[in-house]
Amino acid sequence: MKKYIIGIDVGGTNVKLGLIDPRGEVVSRLSFSTRNFSATPEKLTAALCEAVGALLRKERVMKASVMGVGVGLPGLIDVKSGIVRVLPNIPGWKDVPLKKAMEKKLGLRVQLENDVNMITLGEWKYGAGKGLTDVLFMTLGTGVGAGLILNGNIYRGPGFAAGEIGHAPLNEKGPECGCGGWGCFERYVGNKELQRSAAKLFKARDISLEDVYQKAVEGKKKALKFWDMVGEQVGNGLIGPVNLLNPQAIVIGGGVSRSFAFLEPAIARTLRRRAMRTQAEMVRIIKALLDDDAGIIGAKVLICHEKN
Repeated sequence: MKKYIIGIDVGGTNVKLGLIDPRGEVVSRLSFSTRNFSATPEKLTAALCEAVGALLRKERVMKASVMGVGVGLPGLIDVKSGIVRVLPNIPGWKDVPLKKAMEKKLGLRVQLENDVNMITLGEWKYGAGKGLTDVLFMTLGTGVGAGLILNGNIYRGPGFAAGEIGHAPLNEKGPECGCGGWGCFERYVGNKELQRSAAKLFKARDISLEDVYQKAVEGKKKALKFWDMVGEQVGNGLIGPVNLLNPQAIVIGGGVSRSFAFLEPAIARTLRRRAMRTQAEMVRIIKALLDDDAGIIGAKVLICHEKN
């Protein structure tokens, strides 16, 4: 009986693979550097397939026991056709039929998905969003992205491009953004901007967000003030989505979410003060639970529950 799922989380720096058992737990892992194989789509495709084989050999699992392979990628993915339209941070990927290529090499069912959507699926079924039907999952890190669960289904949009919360403008005028717009949410709470703000506040060019987190843990007032300001900015960026979608919860993940305990009070306060009353009273702010495994575990949901 087929019982395992293989999850693959492709990042601009590293690729992580996991073998997932029927309970939704990752029982074995492998990883390799994306950059070593990113010269062409063909090289990275071959590396992905070789890593799947290595993972199965490591655990002595036969292909006949594998239901499928779910692959999360950081870009625009045509889920229905299995084509990678573009990967902004990995050169050369334009209209690549990755699903077809991997299925031919592996002899296994393969499903593709945007990486944030894959994380969203994992957190929804096995993490912080378990049991909910309407959830906004937001990643806070180098970029700011979102995945949407609406009425118990993931919402991708007709162009598979929904969820770009980081590029919702907060101001009519503001700093230019890589998306071509300006005043975008990401330009206020992305890692680079937060590090610049921290360096200015602490008058230390080399201070990291991890340093600011540690200072907050120690109760340092400047650090607590910093995360309170960031939480307010995040809350401001969430007012529109909360009013529009009326979600039950917002699940926050990504590197900055480590400071969730210092961010959450300001986010909640801002939403209570500025969002519409019904939406503000209903929504909960929750920290993601699955950490780095979310994108891998999402593969089980994609293969077992999604009809693509």
